[in-house]
Amino acid sequence: MSHSVLTSHVSPEFSVVIPCLNEAKTLPIVIAKALNAFKRLGIQGEVVVADNGSTDGSVKVAEHAGARVIHCVEKGYGNALIAGFKNARGKYMIMGDADDSYNFEEIDGYVENLRAGYDLVIGTRLKGHIQKGAMPFLHRYLGTPVLTFLLNLFFGTKISDCNCGMRGITKTAFEKLQLESHGMEFASEMIIKAGILKLKIKEIPITLYKDKRDRKPHLNTWRDGWRHLKFMLLYAPNFLFVYPGIFAFIVGSILTLVQYNGPFTWGPIFWDIHVMILGLTLSLIGVFIIQMGLIIKLVSSQQHYYKKDAWVVWLRKVSMEKQLLLGVFFTLIGLGIDAYIFYVWANHNFVNIFMPQKAIVSLYFIFIGLSLIFFGFFRAILDKQDEL
Repeated sequence: MSHSVLTSHVSPEFSVVIPCLNEAKTLPIVIAKALNAFKRLGIQGEVVVADNGSTDGSVKVAEHAGARVIHCVEKGYGNALIAGFKNARGKYMIMGDADDSYNFEEIDGYVENLRAGYDLVIGTRLKGHIQKGAMPFLHRYLGTPVLTFLLNLFFGTKISDCNCGMRGITKTAFEKLQLESHGMEFASEMIIKAGILKLKIKEIPITLYKDKRDRKPHLNTWRDGWRHLKFMLLYAPNFLFVYPGIFAFIVGSILTLVQYNGPFTWGPIFWDIHVMILGLTLSLIGVFIIQMGLIIKLVSSQQHYYKKDAWVVWLRKVSMEKQLLLGVFFTLIGLGIDAYIFYVWANHNFVNIFMPQKAIVSLYFIFIGLSLIFFGFFRAILDKQDEL
C-alpha cells in the first residue's frame, strides 16, 4: 500500500532522490521520513529510489514503503543519482543517502531556499551538528576541510563542507550542469560546475546522524578522496596548467635572454650556459603547459563552461590572423639570429666558432613562434566546430 501524498493527476513540486545499493534495512525508515515531511509541509512530493543493482530485496521494500523505483544498470554513486534526477518529476529535487545518516524529516531549509530562488542548496555538517561516531576522524579534520579549501580556491565557491551528501537542486540547474561522473566524485562535480556557471548556491547547517547500516559503507577514504582531488584538478586549468606555465615561462625567459651576449657574473653567481639551458627548458615547458590549459578552457567553453572566463574572453578577441602574424614575427627573430650566426661562421671561412648562447636564444624564439602558429590553427578548428 502506497503512503505517498502525491495524487496521480498532480505533478510533484519536490522529488526526494535516494541512491540505493542493498539498503533494505534502512529504506523503510528514510522513505517514511520523506513522506512525513511532505505531509507536514503540505508538499505534493514523490520519493524516487535509484536502485543500482540491489540483491537484498531493496526494490520491493522501497515500493512497499511508497517510493517509485528507478533501475540504474551502470554501477556507481554518481550514475545512480543521475538516473534518479533524470527520472524525477519534481521542479525541485533533494538528494540524500539511504542509510538514515541524513534525516529527510528535516528538509525545511532545502524547501525554503529552493523556493526562494537558489539553484543549489548544500548542507554543511561542519557548521551544523555531527553525532558521535557519525563521521570518521580523518574525514572530519583532514579530508573534507582540505578538499573544501581547494574547491573554494579553484572555483570561487564559498562553502564549508564539499562532501555533504544531502543537497537540493532545481531541475533546471541539474539540466544545465550536464553531470556525468560515475562515482563518489559526483559530489565534487556538482559544486565545481555550479561554481563555474555562477549558479546561486546556498549552504545551510544540518545534522549528520550515525548511519544504521549493518555493514561497511561503500565509501573508501583514500581511493574516493583521490578521485575527488583528481577531478578538481582536471577542472581547474588555471591552477594545474596556466598559472604554473606562466611562472615557468617568465623565469625561463629571463634565464635564457639575459645571456644572449654570453656568460656574466651577477654578485657571487656566475651565469653560464648551464643556467641558460635550464632557462630554455623552463620556458619551452611553460609554453606547452599554458597552451594545454588554454585548450582545456576553449574546449570547456564549447560545453558551456568557462564561457565568461577572462582568458577565454581575451582569446576570443584575438583573431587567428593576429596570432599567426605574431608567431611569424617570433619565428623570423629566431631565424634572423641563425642567419647572423651563419654570417659570422662564413666570415671565419666556415671554421669552428663558439656561439651557443645565440643559438639557444634562436631556438627559444623559433619554438615560441611555431607554437603560436600551430596553436592559432588549432584555435581556428575549435572556432569552426563552435559555429557548427
